[in-house]
Amino acid sequence: MAESLRESPAKRCSRLFRKAGVFLAKGYLDQALVTLREGEAFALAVGDAEKVALFREEILRCAQRRSERHVTEEP
Repeated sequence: MAESLRESPAKRCSRLFRKAGVFLAKGYLDQALVTLREGEAFALAVGDAEKVALFREEILRCAQRRSERHVTEEP
């Protein structure tokens, strides 16, 4: 946690986007959503409206992929 206090807001947002991307690449949509929501909350806390919009856009895409996957997995 102390490490995250030392990084700039831009670096933290970038790190969270990359972390979510890794989860997405591995198919871990739930973990990706958690990470994206963490990024959204952080961007809101630092007042970066542009990053908030980016995180929200990715949250919507990820949630849509997740719901599509659940629909195709049902018998």
